[in-house]
Amino acid sequence: MNSLTVSKEELKSIVKELKKWSAHATTLLSLYIPPGRSVSDVVGMLRQELSITENIKLKRTRSKVRFALEAAIDRLMRIPKTPPNGLVVFAGEHDETGETIVLMFSPPEPVSVFFYRTDKYFHTEFLEGMIEESDVYGLVIVERDEATIGLLKGGSIVVLDELEGYIPGKHTKGGWSQRRFDRIIEEMVEEFYKKVAEKANSYFIPLLESSKLKGVLVGGPGYSKVDFIKGSFLDYRLQKLIIGSPIDVSSQGEPGLRELVEKAKEYIKETKYHKIREILESFKYHLAKDDGLATYGEAEIRKALELGAVETLIVVEDHPNLAEFKKIVEDREVGLVVVSEDFMEYEWLSKAFGGVVAILRYSLSGV
Repeated sequence: MNSLTVSKEELKSIVKELKKWSAHATTLLSLYIPPGRSVSDVVGMLRQELSITENIKLKRTRSKVRFALEAAIDRLMRIPKTPPNGLVVFAGEHDETGETIVLMFSPPEPVSVFFYRTDKYFHTEFLEGMIEESDVYGLVIVERDEATIGLLKGGSIVVLDELEGYIPGKHTKGGWSQRRFDRIIEEMVEEFYKKVAEKANSYFIPLLESSKLKGVLVGGPGYSKVDFIKGSFLDYRLQKLIIGSPIDVSSQGEPGLRELVEKAKEYIKETKYHKIREILESFKYHLAKDDGLATYGEAEIRKALELGAVETLIVVEDHPNLAEFKKIVEDREVGLVVVSEDFMEYEWLSKAFGGVVAILRYSLSGV
């Protein structure tokens, strides 16, 4: 593998860091070079851009743009040709701290466009599709007057939208008949279901059309979830993707989505989310049992790796030694689980165990 090439996990960390940067003026450089594009031609273009920076009136802005361009040129001059997946370059200076950043790498998938811009932020949008999970499930929790729409993306549960509607609960005083009142209420409920479906369609259909959406889970606390499915309010293509029966869920928001995914395990047990969940539960089990098969602390884990005692290594996604651990387990029959910050256990693993733990094949007590 080309030394410039980054993995999807590494790219996710890079994008996360780049999104933290911003500038008061258009001084942050983003450059995408597709496969086959001549490096020398791109360098020539950047030198032309550098020559016209004298036209920038504000000295401070001019200095920052020049730094970004010169840094990009310097990095590109060090390589003979564009790698098979192309190149991406980011360079800039922080307005407040004076800190600088210069990154050049080849992404895990081919760069599809030639793009150059200096802006108030780094353009990461062409990379974000590369780090999205290929298996995504749509999540809908629906009641008569409340709904949550979300996604299960790999190991992450994401809240996309939360909706509320006003549906009267009792017959109001006045001259309306009970039958007329009930009919109006049902019409209001149906309108709310249509609103929920329209929102869900807007989020899920693009994923369906890009072949990433694998299914839709629908849940809720009462009969609304059944009415929502029977009423075929979702787009017909999404309707066909509804998995299993409607699931009883007791709450809305993120807790409700987590409950929905947990209770749908029988339908989606092969997802990354449930596989990671099972491994984390296994670590907790051995930790509570104190049978010597759960270990933590880098020194202890490195010793266990050297002895070939590690069955599964569990590391948080932003651990400083993640790349090193990956290289270590490549040469051994060791499972590797990377826990994203979206998992509830992420903070627990980070704070209590330094972000890395392991499940052992056998106890090292007395070794």
